[in-house]
Amino acid sequence: MRFQLLGPLSITDGREAVVLPPSKPTALLAALLIRPGSVVSTEHLRGVVWGEEQPATAKAALQSCVLRLRRIFAKYGIEDQAVVAVAGGYRMSADADTLDLLHFRQLVDRAGASGDESELYTLRQALALWRGPLLANVPSDLLHRDEVPRLAEERLRVLERVCDIELDHGRCRETLVDLWEVTRVYPGHERFAEQLMLALYRTGRQSEALAECRRIKGYLRDELGVGPRAGLQRLELAILRGEDLGGTDAGRAPVSLAPDSRRGGAASGGGEAALAVEPVHSDARGGAAPAPLPTVPCFTGREREVALLAKLLTSHQEGAERAPFAVLSGAPGIGKTALALHAAHTVAAHYPGGCVLLPLTRPDGTPRPVREATGHLRRSLTAPVTGRGRSLLILDDVVHPDQVRALLTANPGGAAIVTSRMGLAALVATHGGTVHRLGALEPGESFALLTAVLGRERVGSEPAAARLLASVCGHHPLALRIAAARLLTRPRLPLADCADWLRRDLPARLTLADDPRMSVPLTLDEALERLPPALADAHLRLGAGAPGPLTAIGAADVLGVPEARAEEVMERLLDAGLLEEDRAGAFWMHDLLRAHARHTTAAGTSDAPTALMRPPRRAEIPSVGSTPALR
Repeated sequence: MRFQLLGPLSITDGREAVVLPPSKPTALLAALLIRPGSVVSTEHLRGVVWGEEQPATAKAALQSCVLRLRRIFAKYGIEDQAVVAVAGGYRMSADADTLDLLHFRQLVDRAGASGDESELYTLRQALALWRGPLLANVPSDLLHRDEVPRLAEERLRVLERVCDIELDHGRCRETLVDLWEVTRVYPGHERFAEQLMLALYRTGRQSEALAECRRIKGYLRDELGVGPRAGLQRLELAILRGEDLGGTDAGRAPVSLAPDSRRGGAASGGGEAALAVEPVHSDARGGAAPAPLPTVPCFTGREREVALLAKLLTSHQEGAERAPFAVLSGAPGIGKTALALHAAHTVAAHYPGGCVLLPLTRPDGTPRPVREATGHLRRSLTAPVTGRGRSLLILDDVVHPDQVRALLTANPGGAAIVTSRMGLAALVATHGGTVHRLGALEPGESFALLTAVLGRERVGSEPAAARLLASVCGHHPLALRIAAARLLTRPRLPLADCADWLRRDLPARLTLADDPRMSVPLTLDEALERLPPALADAHLRLGAGAPGPLTAIGAADVLGVPEARAEEVMERLLDAGLLEEDRAGAFWMHDLLRAHARHTTAAGTSDAPTALMRPPRRAEIPSVGSTPALR
């Protein structure tokens, strides 16, 4: 008999496999097999089986669990592999013939001593031993937290080597299948992203290679708070320059950027090369298919919103007059896109046509032209993809309702999640839909986010400091992620010291040195740049004023305008996500936004806001080929 650990834990005789049911003996067996031939302490085994809530008679309970496991062995005729009680714990022996994990390691060691072709064949044999989600039927938080990532890393190292060999031999098309999958399962793995970019470029798919580069850079910035490593940056530059990177597939030379495309590339933020859109690739039947959505690691909180979105997006009846869609609005960095992606993954099974993420604002803050976005969406949803069923759109960072209306028409029968800093009341008035205005996280949600990112042990050793850090960050998701990323790179820095350091210069210190784009101040600066200058000035004046609720009377005094005009200004700031409303006529500003306003205005006094006396103009959506700044 043979134990299969590289997937759901199971027992096989070579012909049939029995997947063990989720149970305490299954968790015990997994803990012993992960360390074959080694003594596993009783303390560790109790943690694996019961976690933190161990029974009062834990020693006797563990002995009973071992007895149940031995009965399972007897049931399947396993007599030569025994669970042996030794001083301080238990041990279970295994070898490459009886445990697939050891067989995998044996093949990897053998491959390292052979030539490239033989090595590739042997490594492929080793990868074939993996049969699905690791320990999917093992109910142990401790194993899934501490052991599963370590074992998964062994597989990733082998897969990385396999892709390197295939790329070195010019087999770019063969390796694309593996690379598309692994980069979506591990969206932050830079080496796999580099390999995918290289394979796409060598097969003449330069625009998709650049799109993959934007995806990984955006993920590292938005979710981990770090910048790309030097190797990825050099590869991006080589692709932009159209350099010969060798190893082209089937003798096809890489396609170079046209001179005018280079001028509108990453440096200027304009042109197709600079659009932050999800890549589109061909499916097995030749149609265009949207790439898998990025995942949101350590997503916590927003349980009410997730439940409401799931209900909306899964209860739609065929033939209903209107397809369901929801608007997620709120301040910059408040977590709108993360919630949309998490909700999309939650309901993905109900959308066989796939889910598409379509950013509607360019990196320079200008809105994406309607016709351009519509054309991209229609290419993404062409047959035969649409023949599979309806699709779910995530229309990200919308700046005006007109951008959304055409895209909803281009996806008949589907559904959409719209994210925007604006309230988009005009869209809801004409097309229905639900609206979810996101605010800061609840204190418990902030604590859970820090725990998820930093780990239970680190946060558990300083729970009060973790709550203080969350409070210093204003329970703002972007601020929390930046603070957590800083702590991850400084494993010995106490949480209390980090909180004290941050609050002495907010929000300026909520920035990561290796990627200035991962920054609360710059995010807020960019939000203000989207506003008319007079409205941005009004926001800064109100934020730099006295703390507390904002009323029309108080705002009129600060801004030097009539009370009615001051109320209109605050309504517009509310719609832009820069103010919140407690009750009619009473507004307030998030502490981080206030701190940013004070920081920005500290150098001097702004000019008088005479432009506030003019009525606001309607934001313009650019036509094809034009990218004017929003007014």
